[in-house]
Amino acid sequence: MQISASSTMIKDDTRKQIFLQILSDQFCMGIVSSIIETPKTAVEIAKVTNIPISTVYRRLQFLQEHKMLKTSGGLNKDGKYFVYLSKLKTISTYFDGSSTMVSVTPNLNFTIN
Repeated sequence: MQISASSTMIKDDTRKQIFLQILSDQFCMGIVSSIIETPKTAVEIAKVTNIPISTVYRRLQFLQEHKMLKTSGGLNKDGKYFVYLSKLKTISTYFDGSSTMVSVTPNLNFTIN
């Protein structure tokens, strides 16, 4: 397995499971993919991914709880809003028959623990 110099190997088994859960969930993957380059609101994410808005909010909550997103917000004429940006650029996995290795490359200048 080739790992980028900016990648971090995840050693904690609980943390590995979180990354594997993200990879195995089509909705999490769609959301993360849509906000790697450009921050978006939940409504924008739902529109570009065709994921129901309630599912987007649930997955955003999961991703926030596990510190996978940068969240910022503000006020506009419609009220308060939040935009989300993925802290993840790539997730790589490797299974050698006895153990699973997970490597993560952070997006921009974020740190992945």
